[in-house]
Amino acid sequence: MKAISAILLAGPTASGKSALALRLACAFNGVLINADSMQVYRDLRLLTARPSEAEEAQAPHALFGHIDGALNYSVGLWLKDAAGALEDARRRGLLPIFVGGTGLYFKALTQGLSDIPQVPEDVRARVRARAQNVPVEVLHAELGRRDPDMAARLRPTDPQRILRALEILETTGKSLASFQIEREPPVLDASGALALFLAPGREILAQRIDARFDAMLQAGALEEARALRRRGLDPALPVMRAHGAPRLIAYLNGELSLAEAAASAKLETRQYAKRQFTFARRQLPLFRWVTEQEAEAQARAALVRALSDRMTSCDRSEIAPESKA
Repeated sequence: MKAISAILLAGPTASGKSALALRLACAFNGVLINADSMQVYRDLRLLTARPSEAEEAQAPHALFGHIDGALNYSVGLWLKDAAGALEDARRRGLLPIFVGGTGLYFKALTQGLSDIPQVPEDVRARVRARAQNVPVEVLHAELGRRDPDMAARLRPTDPQRILRALEILETTGKSLASFQIEREPPVLDASGALALFLAPGREILAQRIDARFDAMLQAGALEEARALRRRGLDPALPVMRAHGAPRLIAYLNGELSLAEAAASAKLETRQYAKRQFTFARRQLPLFRWVTEQEAEAQARAALVRALSDRMTSCDRSEIAPESKA
């Protein structure tokens, strides 16, 4: 059987990706490479369901919590870091296991990324200063007047991508859509990888999301939100929009009760999971949709056949069976 170049584990939040990736990494001498746009930030371990220190000690991890929340980390920057992590894994003889819920990261990794010009810092600062305290719907309306094609592609409630489109427009005078037509070669040839999308039942997933947020609160997520609030970061930064963070900060500001904040955060996370399904269905055609149990069975069967020389021992009793991401 042809050697498997990498494992790609995508799926909605709370689908069990991280726990499965860790079991496979322990059993098959692998390294977990983060493909989640929120788990890159060091500020929020609990609220982004980042692996715990104990879990990170059980197998090599890469690109988890390596970015400060004050930075605007993009898919292009992640792709460069992912290429480095992939090269490092190959150099060390480790099986690369990409795991995360950001479909755009997996798309860029396996299909290539558009060659979009770099936005100068003065342009970025000017656009964001102008947008400060401006409702996102107003920003989307401005984009609609200046770049209707790109505005039609974006949700009116997505300030980060709207600002990105406005920055490109200011920098080049052209629509971001025009640059998305051309793509660079992919970092990873997906034909040699085992690409799986974990797709649990919607009701089960909703229950997991709600239970996990309750567990996050019990574990100290409110303190994470309080620490993030003290930093006074730009609300448009990605880390400030991590699921649960804006609502918990609203509670700390006296704008919501804790019960209201928790209910709203759970609802937003369930809505996000729905969008993750939609993106995968439309944009990740090479991924096989499976349950968590099917994913583990298929991955183990394929790896036992193709990677028997990479087998290592692992104390399975130390790995929590509950879903982490």
